[in-house]
Amino acid sequence: MNRMFLLRVIGICTAIVLALHPGMEFYGDLVRPNFRASDLFSGEIPPEKAKLAAGGVLASVSLDGDLLANYAAALAADVLHRPSTDAAGRASENKAAQSAVVAALKVSPIRPALWLTLGTLQAQAGEAATPAVKMSYLTGSVPIDVAFARVRTVTSGAAATDEEIKLLAQSDIRAALANRSRYEPLLIAAYVQATPQGKALLLDTTKVTDPKFNEILRRY
Repeated sequence: MNRMFLLRVIGICTAIVLALHPGMEFYGDLVRPNFRASDLFSGEIPPEKAKLAAGGVLASVSLDGDLLANYAAALAADVLHRPSTDAAGRASENKAAQSAVVAALKVSPIRPALWLTLGTLQAQAGEAATPAVKMSYLTGSVPIDVAFARVRTVTSGAAATDEEIKLLAQSDIRAALANRSRYEPLLIAAYVQATPQGKALLLDTTKVTDPKFNEILRRY
């Protein structure tokens, strides 16, 4: 009798799970943020907070790599573009966004733009961002907007002192120079805001790749 009762309970639980699964998938499609990590660096507007909250509920129980990555990217974009007005609130939001990004990367680590997102959040919080930035290079290629954002992150922080990152960053700088008409003013702004090591990286790379632009940088 006990065995029959146990089998019935298992059967009922299985039926409930099977019934809930399509509903959860449908709900996931409705609330899934249509926002990727690369969108964060191309000026896309993050989803509204209400949709973020709904996506967070599903992300907390999901193992869907795309859902987790999209939610984490949208949350990070909200923190970076719509920060809290007080320091304590900004710190709390940054930590929450970092936790969401880390959770997504644990499930789906081959996401270079999401690694850069983590590094950007860490840099904003005054934390060491070099390991995350390095992972953004080692896990695959990125669109040009992400590559330029990575140049800005590298040259403005401690990552510019890492010899491996300096070599990897040269390809990002060359990619930006290949689109010089678009990125020239942004590269100049990055140079102005760069650390001494970051300035040296930009000067060393442009000296070989684009000597004329190298002369322009040296005026700043």
